[in-house]
Amino acid sequence: MDHDFWHARWKANEIGFHQAEVNAYLQTYWPRLNIPAGGTVFVPLCGKSRDMLWLASQGFKVIGVEISALAVEAFFTENGLQPQRQELAGYSRYSAGEIVILMGDYFSLQPEQLGDIAGVYDRASLIALSPRMRAAYAQQMAKLIPTGVASFLVSLDYPQAEMDGPPFAISATGVEQLFAADFEIRPLASIDILAENPRFQARGLSHLQEQLYRLVRR
Repeated sequence: MDHDFWHARWKANEIGFHQAEVNAYLQTYWPRLNIPAGGTVFVPLCGKSRDMLWLASQGFKVIGVEISALAVEAFFTENGLQPQRQELAGYSRYSAGEIVILMGDYFSLQPEQLGDIAGVYDRASLIALSPRMRAAYAQQMAKLIPTGVASFLVSLDYPQAEMDGPPFAISATGVEQLFAADFEIRPLASIDILAENPRFQARGLSHLQEQLYRLVRR
């Protein structure tokens, strides 16, 4: 993972991927995953996403991982939370209520550091990574989560030649190639969002779709 790139993005506040409001797809589609009540939801590359607050409000425990100290500290400060901090095996562990964020590298995580995961939420993780890193991301996810655990994946598809990422485009075929060996893949929806995203129109995109998936570890 390109640590310097993401540290620089957060330092410059170039975080167009961050959403100020809770993701509408999460609220609509999350119940379809049938995650056990009270279970722990893993949020990879979590940034300072407010979606973690929503998951906690629904009765779930949340554990995220994030490389940027600025992002982690902003999450707790902006939401009026006073976290406890511990240094554990190469990670700084921030915790407040039902939310834990491990500050460190996703690719170095071990399953025992996450504990008993009941679900996964990925809105802007896979598409934040360049194509050369995707296979390692998928392999790490397969390593981290147990058989039967469901994930909610939100991805983007557009003509990659029309715009440099991040966010990077990934087609339905690309998702299949990455995850089919270890996950059952169920498409949930495909939504055309170009009209409501003028900043992407300005970058020259001819079409832009959000693709939603339910993945279940085999």
